[in-house]
Amino acid sequence: MSKTALITGITGQDGSYLAELLLKKGYNVYGLIRRTSTESTPRINHLLDEGKIELISGDMLDQLSLIQALKQSGAEEVYNLASMSYVKASWDHPVGTANYTGVSVTKVLEALRNVNPKIRFYQASSSEMFGKVQAVPQTENTPFYPRSPYGVAKLYGHWITVNYRESYDLFACSGILFNHESPRRGMEFVTRKISHNVAKIKLGLSEGFKLGNMDAKRDWGYAGDYVKAMWEMLNHHEPEDFVISTGETHSVREFVDAAFNHVGIKDWSNYVGIDPKYMRPAEVDLLVGDSSKARDVLGWKPEVSFKELVGMMVDSDVNLLKNENTNNRN
Repeated sequence: MSKTALITGITGQDGSYLAELLLKKGYNVYGLIRRTSTESTPRINHLLDEGKIELISGDMLDQLSLIQALKQSGAEEVYNLASMSYVKASWDHPVGTANYTGVSVTKVLEALRNVNPKIRFYQASSSEMFGKVQAVPQTENTPFYPRSPYGVAKLYGHWITVNYRESYDLFACSGILFNHESPRRGMEFVTRKISHNVAKIKLGLSEGFKLGNMDAKRDWGYAGDYVKAMWEMLNHHEPEDFVISTGETHSVREFVDAAFNHVGIKDWSNYVGIDPKYMRPAEVDLLVGDSSKARDVLGWKPEVSFKELVGMMVDSDVNLLKNENTNNRN
């Protein structure tokens, strides 16, 4: 008998990959989506067109709509991926970030607790909670020190999940996911900004672009690998929190270098500049995770390497731009 899952944030990068994974495993998949006046489903249109998933209208801050979504879907698993996920924007919208990234987690847990406390719950926590890192590498036991409104809000969501698990005996767990990218990453993120602009330069459509702190280091993995860990967590025999990471750290400069090298450009210094407006008020300089627990307990491990990830993103953007140019000519 097939299981049923409800994904909040299904229109995002992770939501789309997770929906595909769950469908392959025979799940009935529902997604919670907020009504907007603009198109918000390009990452999942291929699933909607084939009638493979069903969307439920709701809002992460509307308790009644969350309760109704749980009842309508009959979900046995809930993956909470919804949040205001762009770290830099959290400085411009700190209260909205607190509500949609932090407080909303409590609303989902309350809805779940009242509708069916046997529902298994996954919370998307973030390596940004480590912020000003207290140890290298970071594990499940490393103290948190968030350095942005986003990181603080994610930390609230993380701890409220722990609190409900221990207080109400819910199967609720968090994946502390380090940076994970893909061709479906939003254009506002530095990795996609790099891959898209390098593709434009390769095709003669741009002469250069600007970035912020190129020395910031991140542990970058592939989103398609990371959603597998989410599923593994909810199908483990007991609820636990896990760091999900590659264990490798690369600077923004290294990402730029790999992207240009992929298109055959060795000297990229004249194409990339620095603009202070892209700097964060408080920077997170180094994030690198130790996912030993996930590897030992869940049997999970990343499959796509850093260079493969960068190449995948650049190739996708090259094809995207070629198709756009072809369509514009027609």
